[in-house]
Amino acid sequence: MCTLKKLYNLYSGFTHYRNYRAPLNQYQQEVGPSLVDASPGKIPDITLLDGRYCSVEHLTVVDHYEDILNFYFTNQILSDWTYMYADPFESEEAVRQCLEDYEQSSNPYFFAIRDKASGKVLGTFSLMAITPKNRSVEMGRVILAPALQKTRAATEAQYLVMKYVFEGLDYRRYEWKCDSLNRPSANAAQRLGFTYEGRFRNHAIYKGRSRDTDWFSIIDSEWPALKKRFENWLSPENFDEKGQQKRSLREF
Repeated sequence: MCTLKKLYNLYSGFTHYRNYRAPLNQYQQEVGPSLVDASPGKIPDITLLDGRYCSVEHLTVVDHYEDILNFYFTNQILSDWTYMYADPFESEEAVRQCLEDYEQSSNPYFFAIRDKASGKVLGTFSLMAITPKNRSVEMGRVILAPALQKTRAATEAQYLVMKYVFEGLDYRRYEWKCDSLNRPSANAAQRLGFTYEGRFRNHAIYKGRSRDTDWFSIIDSEWPALKKRFENWLSPENFDEKGQQKRSLREF
């Protein structure tokens, strides 16, 4: 069902497009605006992104296997894997082999999320579909332990990587994609400031099922305002003594 907010966003986008006048080339054809810097972006390569509530670390087996094993296998929540391309792990060795592959992978590039309160790694995610030529990248393969879900640390982890994408790698476009039926993922994307762009019908086949994929994005011109929004929300002054937020991220 299409909400009034979604209709407004679609109308606003259409109005902007209708009023936009593209530059013309020598043949009087409309073309995209020229870029001051059209050079390729960088490839992710970090050891640590440090925050107030968490740290985001390049995933390695030696540093992260024991903690990740807990929520990938020992105490895994099987329903968390419904919309993942991969199936739940069936052995400890399968987890180790997977993490060895993750550690060696450069695209996707995998991170572990360490919660500072507990000192434990409670989540993993990756930068994927990395396209330096277009300076475009996607956030994906997000798996969070229950203890990390809906916490300040989980939001800060997204903020830290987003900041790295736009300020460290100098990328122009940051994507989020999910199964159109995965409402928690879509809600998370919109809460974090991603703009809904549309639905790719019959986009993929996985686990014997057809998948329509919803696409979201943030572009570089939107980052300064989003950065301020995140930093205001993450400020200790926005939380009471019990750690409850005073204002939501959407309110900012």
